[in-house]
Amino acid sequence: MVIFRASYQFHKMNNTKIAGLGFYVPEKIITNHDLEKLMDTSDDWIVERTGIKERRYVDRKTETTAILARKAAERAIADAGIEATDIDFIVFATLSPDYYFPGSGVLLQRELGIAEKGVPAIDVRNQCSGFIYGLSVADQFIKSGMYKNILLVGAEAHSLGLDFTTRGRDVSVIFGDGAGAVILQPESNPKKGILTTHLHADGRFAEKLAMLSPGAHAGIHGNGEKYGITGDEEFETVIVNEKMLEDALLFPYMNGKYVFKFAIQKFPEVIMEALKTTGYNPTDVNLVIPHQANLRISQYVQKILRLRDDQMFNNIQKYGNTTAASIPIALSEARDEGKVKKGDLICLAAFGSGFTWGSALIRW
Repeated sequence: MVIFRASYQFHKMNNTKIAGLGFYVPEKIITNHDLEKLMDTSDDWIVERTGIKERRYVDRKTETTAILARKAAERAIADAGIEATDIDFIVFATLSPDYYFPGSGVLLQRELGIAEKGVPAIDVRNQCSGFIYGLSVADQFIKSGMYKNILLVGAEAHSLGLDFTTRGRDVSVIFGDGAGAVILQPESNPKKGILTTHLHADGRFAEKLAMLSPGAHAGIHGNGEKYGITGDEEFETVIVNEKMLEDALLFPYMNGKYVFKFAIQKFPEVIMEALKTTGYNPTDVNLVIPHQANLRISQYVQKILRLRDDQMFNNIQKYGNTTAASIPIALSEARDEGKVKKGDLICLAAFGSGFTWGSALIRW
């Protein structure tokens, strides 16, 4: 009797390391004083509530979200010592894509000149938490052995869709444009690289921070009449219509106080979740890099976790909130300034629209 024995080859699980970093912000600097000319606001009012002094805006004739991403990606690719043709997967996080569809991932692929190679690209629409969500997704692909050089980008061109009147000041003074990128590769040392990621969401509060139109909701989640939708016509246009334009409904909305209250609760929770999972304490962390939502939120989180000033990195003062781009921009800048060094324990955390929030703990 012949006994057949199956032979299985198991893939050795790797960690994921950040092998390259790069960021790009547009040259155009917009100060609080510039915004004073457009709306009823002031430098003192903005700084007191957000900590922001200036932000960057794209050149509307030459720059888009995908182009910002390409400029950041080229720097990350060079930093990793690879070529664009070595990339085998793209993850693109943004809330301000070039088109309603297709996503900006394929546009970045084309911008990098690797379209003919057929490199797959996915788009992550988790707004401020987009980079953390994208990092967690990419981490799984690296661990499975499916890809070896993943380009993860967070990019935003907010200034192309903000309400630059007094009506929109609570939102418009906060946001800026920019892009950050990382190259992710396998790390054989289990004590290095991404140690853990944690993702969360609570859709009960989706409309507290949202851009509701254009969209295919047809007013069902709220007041349809507000959006000029009656439901009486079988072929009524609901994604965008004249009433939305006339009533300025095509701009983002934020219940600032509600978002602030939720954020200062979830930021510390998700950071501690990452630390407890890996057996660390706040004192063990070399640097916490939060999504740059609001300097007051970061300061509150620092106080709750009893972190020293040198354990927190903030650059919202000069870039504003660049949502999905804010963490990779801050991480890249911190590394360039010598604040992220080999062997350091780095914690990334984000909170935003959805609500969604998450964290990642990395041994550099």
